[in-house]
Amino acid sequence: MFLAAAVQLTSTSDEAASLDRAEALVRRAADLGAALVVTPENTNFLGPHTDKVARAQTLDGPVVARFAGLAEALGITLVLGSFNERSDVPGKCHNTSVVFGPDGRILATYRKLHLFDVDVSDEVRFRESDTVVPGQDVVVADTPVGPLGLSICYDLRFPELYRALTDRGARVLLVPSAFTQHTGKDHWDVLVRARAIENQAFVIAPGQFGEHDDAGLRRSWGHSMIVDPWGHVVAMASDGPGIALASLDPSHVDRVRRAIPVSSHRRL
Repeated sequence: MFLAAAVQLTSTSDEAASLDRAEALVRRAADLGAALVVTPENTNFLGPHTDKVARAQTLDGPVVARFAGLAEALGITLVLGSFNERSDVPGKCHNTSVVFGPDGRILATYRKLHLFDVDVSDEVRFRESDTVVPGQDVVVADTPVGPLGLSICYDLRFPELYRALTDRGARVLLVPSAFTQHTGKDHWDVLVRARAIENQAFVIAPGQFGEHDDAGLRRSWGHSMIVDPWGHVVAMASDGPGIALASLDPSHVDRVRRAIPVSSHRRL
């Protein structure tokens, strides 16, 4: 059994301030005993998208180095929910999660597979593919707290990804996000709980909250949460920056999977 924390942020284009706020909340979670801490999508920067690409960094850049040092200093498994990683494609970057072990080493990286290209309303029109190169790989990170299935935000709408993660051994699914308020108010809770129920796994879903200086995603829904394998919401952050903290018992995954052996009943 271990404590896990989902960090909720209101990141902006002020990268230094965004990183300082993220670090403060990671440290608070660790002080409360969290062995696993996960930050949201766009932890370091959520502002104009051309700036996002221009400021993109490599995996050996200062953003990743800062989180590596933080994981080592606190002795925790730390997940940088996502940052703007430099790509080889002109005018585009990757949207990348990075998992760090308690010694600060990178244990896994995941580049967002499904990009948010939508025309929902006047409020929510966005083409993430204009500035982001999609990833190619399904990634499960082997960590001291167990196998973590990696995903980012819009991935949440594609259940086949989570089935693939579960088939590869994931027992905790991570969904760092910046869900819009417009879609989040109707879909976020339902989708996060569904991914937990159908895969009989814990889901840790840290989100961005509130207004950003971002032309495409004006306001994020927040409601960062941790859900157990039965679909119960066991922790949720209040409005504003903060954390959702819950105890995760790996044996609960085993009990639920024995009670309803979905994986052995599958026909497709």
